Amino acid sequence: MQWCRFQLGDEISFGIVEADHVIAIEGTPWGPHTVTARRHSLTQIKILIPVVPPTFYCVGINYKDHIIKSAQRKGIEPIFPKKPDIGYRANNALCAHEEPIIKPADSGETFQYEGELVAIIGKQGKKIPKEKALDYVFGWTIGNDVSERTWQRGDRTMWRAKNADTFKPMGPWIVTDQDYRKMTTIIRLNGKEVDRFATSNMIHDVETYIAEITKYITLYPGDVIWMGTDGMPQNMTAGDVCEVEITGLGILRNKVIAES
Repeated sequence: MQWCRFQLGDEISFGIVEADHVIAIEGTPWGPHTVTARRHSLTQIKILIPVVPPTFYCVGINYKDHIIKSAQRKGIEPIFPKKPDIGYRANNALCAHEEPIIKPADSGETFQYEGELVAIIGKQGKKIPKEKALDYVFGWTIGNDVSERTWQRGDRTMWRAKNADTFKPMGPWIVTDQDYRKMTTIIRLNGKEVDRFATSNMIHDVETYIAEITKYITLYPGDVIWMGTDGMPQNMTAGDVCEVEITGLGILRNKVIAES
């Protein structure tokens, strides 16, 4: 099933996407809800980020090719993480499908995309065993972990390199009943394919991360976990259009604009 979060006038709702229409619900997709008679064309509504997460988790370096190519660029030996590490991102950075990514006026040339699988948590859990971890995933969406690399290297934290406003496009939908191990991630810049990789080609898989997080932290419905990227991202500049496609999940598309 395909779900979205949308706005029509002053109304914000979750809805079930069927072909070119959405049927509004009352409640949340992962909780008690009622399907209403309100049916709207997708052309009539504004697609919003699919969830406002209570907690926004992110995985750092989690794909071998990404590590290898990054090390080659720096002229050093690649170092692979021996255990899963988790970080956080800020909700202010989230923006929806077709909303602009704003490139700050003082940002540098190395302003890059990172196409990522996003897991949407559907129920509360603590100390979740790895073999049951996917039972806690409601569905999947797409993220673009936009990064300003000069800031990333120079600041003590990633407070602006990863968390500036609009740096985290997410959407357009939440899709359930999909096997992420069969997905392919495809990234296009201005219509040209610049990267393609097996979405599941992770050093530590989704199940491992959920099990590790919940040893110490309770996951709640609506939490999101961004799972990292592969390959070697290219630079984006104002006017560029970045598309992240994950098979079965759709296409997340955003245009880069210069800060005014």
